[in-house]
Amino acid sequence: MSFGTIFFIIVAAIVLFQLRSVLGKRTGSERPPFDPYSRRDAPRDDAARNDNVVTLPNRRGGTEIEGEAAPAATPYEAIDKVAKPGTPVNAELRRIRDADPSFDPKEFLDGAKVAYEMIVTGFADGDRKLLKNLLSPDVYQGFEQAISEREQREERMQFSFVGIDDATIVSAEQKDREAMVTVRIVAQIISAVVKPDDTVVDGDPETVVEVKDVWTFARDTRSRDPNWKLAGTESEDA
Repeated sequence: MSFGTIFFIIVAAIVLFQLRSVLGKRTGSERPPFDPYSRRDAPRDDAARNDNVVTLPNRRGGTEIEGEAAPAATPYEAIDKVAKPGTPVNAELRRIRDADPSFDPKEFLDGAKVAYEMIVTGFADGDRKLLKNLLSPDVYQGFEQAISEREQREERMQFSFVGIDDATIVSAEQKDREAMVTVRIVAQIISAVVKPDDTVVDGDPETVVEVKDVWTFARDTRSRDPNWKLAGTESEDA
């Protein structure tokens, strides 16, 4: 082994030892991960107290500078994001927002997607109790009749909910106390109607199909009950 090789090994060992002595030890004064929304009650040093410009994170993902007010959100900002301003849908959604200041179209759509999955799954399972809480009396009557007829034929549904590809508000109306919002939903499901001997009567238990439904949800804007109920259904031809 040459002297050069030995020298290189010695230098490498020294460098690794120094790095380990610096990076491989904890001093006990390490700071925890920075939480931008934690309270800042701890005293700051003089340099920090003399700093007249303080940058704070905000929930919008930007920054606020002392002395500069954040832009105020308009009451209809959320509505304009889901329906083009100047359209009939936007105008009616604004009327609903006026009647119910808590109305948020994005939150409504999120809830509509959850309700859609619960309703179609509940119908497949024949869960009358669940459906009664989510449907208007007229719509529930139609669903209950279909379930009863299925039971009389001794048929059952094999159903799997795959997911929702799209949910869009297509119309809205504020009429007296009642708000109605119609949503076009594109979903993927697996559905089949089978006999007790597993003979398939309708559908395919192994094929994912796309369904397009147009559902209308309604709510009394003066009611303390915040829940919307399904008030109308129709299927859209592919």
